[in-house]
Amino acid sequence: MDETMLRRRKRLLGLNVNGRWREDAVTDDMLLVDYLRDIAGLTGVKTGCDGGECGACTVLIDGEAAPSCLVLAVRCEGRHVETIEGLAANGRLHRLQQTFHERLGAQCGFCTPGMIMAAEGLLRRNPTPTDEEIRTALSGNLCRCTGYAKIVESVQAAAEIAP
Repeated sequence: MDETMLRRRKRLLGLNVNGRWREDAVTDDMLLVDYLRDIAGLTGVKTGCDGGECGACTVLIDGEAAPSCLVLAVRCEGRHVETIEGLAANGRLHRLQQTFHERLGAQCGFCTPGMIMAAEGLLRRNPTPTDEEIRTALSGNLCRCTGYAKIVESVQAAAEIAP
């Protein structure tokens, strides 16, 4: 069996996605973004640059923001992965989703899920960030629509709401 065939063999991956345990067959070389979109059906995770530079695929892995296009799915064995779909609960938007909507932080929407997940990672570590800390936390997320003022304002407004 050649090396390519070995990498393409499937294995069972067990992980917690958005609070629910899943077990799915994946190949050793499958990226987490592809697993989430193609197998778990979570299309809020966007495929942008495929190089970890745009942040559109940002998810939380064990509570830390990470670009899912740079993580092999098999590296998430036994871990907790959260996507934008996992934030809203009981039919209510998460505080970041609500403030992005109210403060116009979501422009075309392509980058918004990654922005919100990066912001959620920040607010869990630092519930009262400064504008500079918000800008630093979101520095790996690119928005091509306009500037970042409304996005930073949305994160700051969410920080003022108790989780």
